[in-house]
Amino acid sequence: MKPVVIIGAGPAGIRAAQTLVAHGVRPVLLDEAARGGGQIYRRQPANFKRSPVKLYGFEAGKANALHQTIDALREQLDYRPETLVWNAEDGALDTLHEGHAARLAFSRVIVATGATDRILPVPGWTLPGVYSLGAAQIALKFQGCAIGERVVFAGSGPLLYLVAYQYAKAGAKVVAVLDSSPFSAQASALPGLLSQPATLAKGIYYRSWLTAHGIPVHQGVSLKRINGEQRVQSLNWSNSKGEQPLDCDAVAFAHGLRSETQLADLLGCEFTWNPLNRAWLPQRDSAGRSSVAEVYLAGDGAGIMGADAAEMAGERAALALLEDIGYLIPPQRGAQLEQALGRIDTFRQGLERAFVFPERWAADTPNDVMICRCEEVRAGDIRQVVREGHWEINRVKAHCRVGMGRCQGRMCGAAAAEIIACESQRCVSDIGRLRAQAPIKPLPFGLEVES
Repeated sequence: MKPVVIIGAGPAGIRAAQTLVAHGVRPVLLDEAARGGGQIYRRQPANFKRSPVKLYGFEAGKANALHQTIDALREQLDYRPETLVWNAEDGALDTLHEGHAARLAFSRVIVATGATDRILPVPGWTLPGVYSLGAAQIALKFQGCAIGERVVFAGSGPLLYLVAYQYAKAGAKVVAVLDSSPFSAQASALPGLLSQPATLAKGIYYRSWLTAHGIPVHQGVSLKRINGEQRVQSLNWSNSKGEQPLDCDAVAFAHGLRSETQLADLLGCEFTWNPLNRAWLPQRDSAGRSSVAEVYLAGDGAGIMGADAAEMAGERAALALLEDIGYLIPPQRGAQLEQALGRIDTFRQGLERAFVFPERWAADTPNDVMICRCEEVRAGDIRQVVREGHWEINRVKAHCRVGMGRCQGRMCGAAAAEIIACESQRCVSDIGRLRAQAPIKPLPFGLEVES
């Protein structure tokens, strides 16, 4: 009998697994990490002994609860950590574990693949010492180290302040925080943010704590370039007063998060443009059902909503799955979860207004800036293809190979879309989306294939 499969052991995947097990279903839980928790509640290696409070701060209680849940479930599900799902087709998933490739057929699948940083490149961003915000957070949580001795955090979004706070709290030297969103935008978004007062209070605390500890926070600024020869030595940023230099030896930057949607695409899900997330997202109903009967979507992989919403969405998708295969599910629980998710959505809309997208980025990016590191495609190469008359993103990809390398556009796709839209004078929603291609992440040569 084909099993029910969950992809991803973050907040959404763990709560989905817990819900299925509670109703007597033994799912297969696949996750790339060695230990469940996802990025937000990433667990330290077993031989590390830092306290949860030091690792997760205000979220220590939630992290502990989630970790205890998956630990308690291990004997009641088929848990497969360190397993990459690199393809999905014909009702089966292609996986990689410890160098062995295998195919896993499924009856139903819950896709809870999470999110990654949205990177908008600047000159010098490929220098050693430059990280995404998420990568800087992984270094701190998982390796117990900082990315440099004098670190600058730049970009926009709630993660910007959270990671800067975590670094400073851990004793790292945070030189400055450079937020591209103006204070006026954050002030105007306050009514929507008040729908989740506790979450808002934490964000205000992080921002205030940084200032109280002498860490400069500049808002409404642009990261212009990162300087160095062998590695980062300084950067330049600008505001209404002009351009200013800043010495540092490491930079972490990103402009919010983007959903990991490649598996949903390979599974055949239909997509629609979501202006709130500024991205193409797989369609789903309020319960997490996709446009494909056996595929369910939960968590940030289907739309950026945060960890609390991911837990609720994971449970809701599991309840929908159970209902669809004949289980009697109390309707009031589903309604409660959907109402709670609606309240978080109101808050999320406020966040997007508070941390506005830097609309001038594409127009201001110099031609020689590397957009696609895998294929060494620069902004000028993309603009040249557009000037030749190609503006649909997959056509541009075919002509200059942007998004055709090892990351399959996961890192460069959003930036390339912005440049194409700007150069062609179209809305970014009009230039299409990169079609997912397997493998969605790099595979080693010489795979051992299980029969």
